[in-house]
Amino acid sequence: MQILRAPDGCGGLGICTLNFPLLPPSPEWLIPRTKEVSPVVSSARTPATPSPWTLSPTRSTWFVEPLEERYKCALCHSVLHNPHQTGCGHRFCQHCILSLRELNAVPLCPVDKEVIKSQEVFKDNCCKREVLNLYVYCKNAPGCNAKIILGRYQDHLQHCPFQAVQCSNEDCQEPVLRKDLKEHVSTSCQFREERCLYCKKDVVVIHLQNHEENLCPEYPVPCPNKCSQIIPRTEVDEHLTVCPEAEQDCPFKHYGCTVKDKRGSLQEHEHSALRDHMLLVLEKNLQLEEQVLANHIDKSAWLEAQVRQLLQMANQQQNKFDLRPLVEAIDTVKQKITLLETNDQRLVVLEGETNKHDAHINIHKAQLNKNEERFKLLEGACYNGKLIWKVTDYKMKKREALDGHTVSIFSQPFYTSRCGYRLCARAYLNGDGSGKGTHLSLYFVVMRGEFDSLLQWPFRQRVTLMLLDQSGKKNHIMETFKADPSSSSFKRPDGEMNIASGCPRFVAHSTLENAKNTYIKDDTVFLKVAVDLTDLEDL
Repeated sequence: MQILRAPDGCGGLGICTLNFPLLPPSPEWLIPRTKEVSPVVSSARTPATPSPWTLSPTRSTWFVEPLEERYKCALCHSVLHNPHQTGCGHRFCQHCILSLRELNAVPLCPVDKEVIKSQEVFKDNCCKREVLNLYVYCKNAPGCNAKIILGRYQDHLQHCPFQAVQCSNEDCQEPVLRKDLKEHVSTSCQFREERCLYCKKDVVVIHLQNHEENLCPEYPVPCPNKCSQIIPRTEVDEHLTVCPEAEQDCPFKHYGCTVKDKRGSLQEHEHSALRDHMLLVLEKNLQLEEQVLANHIDKSAWLEAQVRQLLQMANQQQNKFDLRPLVEAIDTVKQKITLLETNDQRLVVLEGETNKHDAHINIHKAQLNKNEERFKLLEGACYNGKLIWKVTDYKMKKREALDGHTVSIFSQPFYTSRCGYRLCARAYLNGDGSGKGTHLSLYFVVMRGEFDSLLQWPFRQRVTLMLLDQSGKKNHIMETFKADPSSSSFKRPDGEMNIASGCPRFVAHSTLENAKNTYIKDDTVFLKVAVDLTDLEDL
């Protein structure tokens, strides 16, 4: 371990190099900790503020100014490392003063030979701070010309552009200067990912060639049959089914042709060997005919033998039994079968007639149901321009509106007169538009009627919408508006009904459902729509 003064040619900076081969891997004076521990002395002094700087034990540090003697250890003569001061006033590294105690039963100061008493040894935090404030050059000189205090040396290395750092790409072990890291990661690192030109997948560069030559499904490869076509790897099997260079058996193989040639040459073979192929087919057919004929002769002989045997058995049985009753029974059964077949045909006809009657009955039922619904509407319809609408099961219907199953409900139609305008009301129990979720929305709807061609259009009357109070106090809630002649809601309807017009914020839920009010009773709400019939011509 030595201290060197820089030669005069260094510009008079007095740069010194200090080597630390004896420093422990984790020096206490350079690593932050929560509790100060000194194996030499127990001191009541306040410990110095720990430094965040950690010094590697095998590297060299270049000091900007010559190292003063007061910053050198009295034993190793190197820069003080975790300095401790003895009673005689000399400073030692913590490691050195521990070595003195281990080597000698009675440790002596190497400077003045005074006995070192452990109770007089204390940690010199003041000297420690001074050492940490000494300026040093960056180890990455001459690239980096920074001068940093020793206590901030490691912080500087964390940001030094000339510090060697590890590449961020996985599996890359190449150290790179921090200033070159971005370019290395994006352009020169063998472990960066690049997009395959054929399948467009990201592949590590070092594996890209192997990917293209052996794995890439879209990489163009030559035909295995050397037909001069270049095709994507995934289409090779499909190409082989039509490749003109692929070997294939002659189509007449099962007739006996043994030729096997390239697909492109087989057609020429078929033309040139047409006579041979026809002879093979003819020979095969003759063989089949012989086989079929032989089988037919064998079966015919067998059948003749069976027939003779059955005739013999029948003759024997006829001699033993009188078959006339059996024949009569068979004739009776035949007659019954004929009768059943006739009845079956009649049943088919009757079934067709029954289906026709059922269809007519269903048509009449549908017409009756339609008429019944129409009669109910006519019985409940009002012809004085007023509608009293009873909405039952309010809670259930509001919940259905909230869930989105049935957002709105319609009232039965009502009329301004027997031949007047056909109208109805539409309610959104959970609100609509600006009143959604907070109000009951009530609208007025002009519907298509039977006498629209005789009425004046657009509809121009004043309309009043009301929520009726069921307490008898007549605290009704009402809104009145006059029909806007320019609105499409009041023109003559083209479809079943026009777009509804009215009050999206007719009544707040907080008012409607308040227990102090009696707008809801027995889960029922009464709504009223009244049309002002003034100046309305009666047909």
